[in-house]
Amino acid sequence: MSTLVIRNARVMQCRPPFEVLEGADVVIRDSVIQAVGPGAAAGIQADRTIDAKGRTLIPGNICSHHHYYSGLSRGMLISAGPQTDFIQVLKEWWWRLDRGLDEEACYYSSLICSLDAIAAGTTCIIDHHASPSFIKGSLSAIAKGLEETGLRGATCYEVTDRNNGMKEVEEGVEENVRFAQEVDEKKKAGPVLVEAMIGGHAPFTLPDEALSLMGQAVKKTGRGVHLHVAEDKYDVIHSHHIYNKDIVTRLEEHDLINSKALLVHALHLSEGEIEAINSHDAFIAHNPRSNMNNHVGYLKNITKVRNLVLGTDGCGGNMFEEIKIGFFKHKDEGGPFWPADFLAALNRGARLAERIFDDGRRFGDIAPGFTADLVLLDYKAPTPLVSENAASHFVWGMSSNAVDTVIIDGRLVMEDRAFTNGINAEQIYAEAQKVAKRVWKTVDKIKS
Repeated sequence: MSTLVIRNARVMQCRPPFEVLEGADVVIRDSVIQAVGPGAAAGIQADRTIDAKGRTLIPGNICSHHHYYSGLSRGMLISAGPQTDFIQVLKEWWWRLDRGLDEEACYYSSLICSLDAIAAGTTCIIDHHASPSFIKGSLSAIAKGLEETGLRGATCYEVTDRNNGMKEVEEGVEENVRFAQEVDEKKKAGPVLVEAMIGGHAPFTLPDEALSLMGQAVKKTGRGVHLHVAEDKYDVIHSHHIYNKDIVTRLEEHDLINSKALLVHALHLSEGEIEAINSHDAFIAHNPRSNMNNHVGYLKNITKVRNLVLGTDGCGGNMFEEIKIGFFKHKDEGGPFWPADFLAALNRGARLAERIFDDGRRFGDIAPGFTADLVLLDYKAPTPLVSENAASHFVWGMSSNAVDTVIIDGRLVMEDRAFTNGINAEQIYAEAQKVAKRVWKTVDKIKS
């Protein structure tokens, strides 16, 4: 049993009432926080001690929806046709990219997305993966990148019929089930760092036969579904045109919405559909930057969502950026939420993680019994930082530039802004550039 002690920290909770405690020690044994408070480490024989020097310690941020397959897309140099609506954006850009990914590309996408996330103070990523030319084994490649960097996460394959009909659907479902069973085998040796979900692209590329297979996979594996819904009005129109049903009704008919379900975007769902999702105690992930980039609209019913969490939809793993833009966009829309509401939504990703891992571990607080996923910030507060204004400091002042040290599962994965565990970030990024160039050449030959 190893003991890590953090001394003299300003401990800031990111869940209401956002308590701030000055001059606190934090005692961690293996992966679990044992004690918190002034003098809590007195007499403790530690294997490692960190002097926080009054810096701010927060629970690690959680990205509740990401696309690791986008990791090599930054500045992608390809020729593309018109992109005047959401479907054209998908066909001309993202659906070509994911078809160009192979095992090496998936692995390096995972590595660099994980390193970027850790450097930004994110300790858990909920990923939603697609690589139609490399389905079987793809989730293991994603998990490998997460595990090697020490980042907590979950991944799944987005089942779809968009390229190869039901054959592609079946292969996607099989990959979700295969990976969940792989995780179950690992769990026999102890708690895992990476979990599984049952993924699906969006209802407009999922016929009833696909939803049925996904429902069976949910039941077989005990995992929750991770699915885009109503990101664009087309998804709603398609459901009404082809099935004469609301999207949520279709999902309910196949037992896909439960307390482990993660539905993403939900921009154009009706208030009644939001209420139905709430009745299942499911989660809805809000992705402000992606919604703005794709010009798909705003989550008008955001205040009606019970379990609102924040994601990026592939726009990186920096939740300091996401929460700021999310808050400003909300105010621009005339919404009533304040920084406290958005910080509560960000921290609610911890409740989602608890349901995904479903093994008794607790996340999102700096308190005895909680898993030690922590971030030490070198944040220079120009005004008093107290419980009453902590959320405002988080949204208006704190940023990834202040991230100094990151602890995940009780292990130091970044210290003094340098990656640990033998990670050679420069080498990984250099190799990723080579892989990206190769992928771009492949994608440029793929027709929409």
